[in-house]
Formats: sequence, C-alpha cells, structure tokens
Amino acid sequence: MKIHGLIITMLAVALSVAPQFVNTSNAQTGGYSAKLISPVAGQVLYAGQKIMVEWKHTLPNIPLAGCESEARLSLDGGSTFPMWITWLEPRSTSFLWTVPNTPTNSAVFDIRFGCDLHYPESYAPQPASTFVIMAARE
Repeated sequence: MKIHGLIITMLAVALSVAPQFVNTSNAQTGGYSAKLISPVAGQVLYAGQKIMVEWKHTLPNIPLAGCESEARLSLDGGSTFPMWITWLEPRSTSFLWTVPNTPTNSAVFDIRFGCDLHYPESYAPQPASTFVIMAARE
C-alpha cells in the first residue's frame, strides 16, 4: 500500500509542474478565417479547365512553424468534403487547379488551417461561393 500511495503522490507532483498548454481560442489569437475570391458564386467550370483558386484569409497571431493549409472540395453543397485537393504553405492565398470530371451544381471549397500540436485544424467552408462543375466541353 505504501508503494501505491507513493506512486499517486509522485503522479500528483508531476502533473502540478507539467507545462501548461497555450489557449488558442479566437479571443486570444485572433482566430482563423478565409473568404473565397475565385471561383465566384454561380461560376460554371468545365472538367479539365485550369483556374486560379484565390482567397483572402486572416491567420491567428501565433508562430506558423508546423502549420499548414489545405483545400478540400464538396460536391454536395458543403455537407461533406471528401475530396482533398492540395496541401499549402499557411501563408498561401491561391493555387492553380485543374477542374476534375465530377459534374455537380453545388461545388464548394473548404480552405482549412491548422498547426501540429499548437493550433487545432480550423475549417472555412465557402457555401456563399457555390459553383458549378460541368463535363468537359466537346
């Protein structure tokens, strides 16, 4: 029993001196947000077409080491985002995209941001910029 008590005491001491994690709430860091510039709402894109996807973003006020952004695509108006499009450096605000052959009237991008261990993955779906993907022109 003495060993059990000693272990519990040592665990309590270890936890009391453990480093405290940084609070990354929006109030403290300024938070992450993104607004899509291109494609615009209602724009019709064709499979195989190349387009510059562009957005403006606000990054949290944190060190960006270990951080990344990524783009995902929804074909159902933003209910799900099953298509990973690209990984991006966190300060990036554009990428050249080849439109896939996935016809839909309700394509939506999500521009995500996150950092290993010190900032949670944050989502920025863009349903206000829903666009159309058509089959390739013949």
